[in-house]
Amino acid sequence: MSTTEATTNTTDATATASAATAEAIASAEAHSAHNYHPLPVVVASAEGAWMTDVEGRRFLDMLAGYSALNFGHGNRRLIDAAKAQLERVTLTSRAFYHDRFAAFCDELAALCGMEMVLPMNTGAEAVETAVKTARKWGYRVKGVPDGRARIIVASDNFHGRTTTIVSFSTDPEARADYGPYTPGFDVVPYGDLEALTAAVTDDTVAVLLEPIQGEAGVLVPPPGYLAGVRELTTSRNVLFIADEIQSGLGRTGKTFACEHEGVVPDMYVLGKALGGGVVPVSAVVSSAEVLGVFKAGEHGSTFGGNPLACAVALEVIAMLRGGEFQQRAAELGDHLHHELNLLVGGGAVRAVRGRGLWAGVDIDPARGTGREISEQLMERGVLVKDTHGSTIRIAPPLVISKEDLDWGLDQLRAVLSD
Repeated sequence: MSTTEATTNTTDATATASAATAEAIASAEAHSAHNYHPLPVVVASAEGAWMTDVEGRRFLDMLAGYSALNFGHGNRRLIDAAKAQLERVTLTSRAFYHDRFAAFCDELAALCGMEMVLPMNTGAEAVETAVKTARKWGYRVKGVPDGRARIIVASDNFHGRTTTIVSFSTDPEARADYGPYTPGFDVVPYGDLEALTAAVTDDTVAVLLEPIQGEAGVLVPPPGYLAGVRELTTSRNVLFIADEIQSGLGRTGKTFACEHEGVVPDMYVLGKALGGGVVPVSAVVSSAEVLGVFKAGEHGSTFGGNPLACAVALEVIAMLRGGEFQQRAAELGDHLHHELNLLVGGGAVRAVRGRGLWAGVDIDPARGTGREISEQLMERGVLVKDTHGSTIRIAPPLVISKEDLDWGLDQLRAVLSD
């Protein structure tokens, strides 16, 4: 989209929503549980970094489905891969092999520098799988007495919403009213290596961390933290599990966020972008020693590793192997953070954090809440989302053009200067 078209879009996007939008939202609110609070826009189609609503208004997507759409909406390579597989076979269950499964496991393991893959569907399923894997490894390999395995996690974490995962959440909204909670987890402050070291015992089987905490506001740990975690876990015979569901697969300018400190964990937990925004695909990737603890029937998923998912994920892996997307995220990310940091101290922005094409922008509460800023940006044709009250998250598809990125930043400046 040209700058002229984008400017026209700004005018269109400020128009009052018509009856079609209001009716669609009212119907959704009447017939779905209110577990989300979406912005009042109803998307009908999308391409690249742009979405079009039921009114025909165009919006620049600066969220990318929380990184599930790293390669943009309707990416031709991914759509073609999905269409070709749809004509052949979509599901066999794991009762049988299919002809895309071996290639998927082999190529994803190679991308991660690992040996084995355990495919699932959603990010939460993959985290649950990682927890089960770590406990079984602890009992079968490390020799922790049965029932005593413990996993260390960080405060302000977000790993999903299952009962076990919210048991170790420190977010009241995610955790409240879902007890009794699953035991076996120790919570330490994120980024505090000394506290983490003190929490490790002989019963500790794993440390589960996000290399960058997304839902918490794109929190980047102190320099050396991940390397310190790697050194500590190696010395204490503890698994280092990196939840790269949001941070991985190109988002931060490298394939994995752990690479920024030259760290390779014992286990990657992947999701979101692995399915290219086409189908839900997730996986746990690790060594043969770790994932080899499973025997037939001990864990599984009817849809995990299905032919359609494998076909799309194989194309994602192929796109990442060349490194162009990682380089693009690094270069545009440097530009994004340079421009955002110019806003700090101007009275509206208190802080900016992040890596690559991923940023958390803390809004001064005197200027407005994150929700209010998101709504004002929506009126200007830009879609972002708030978190934790005063923060907005910016994470455009990696295919966004510099011109469109700059246009989106112009809208943010205009909103903050109003």
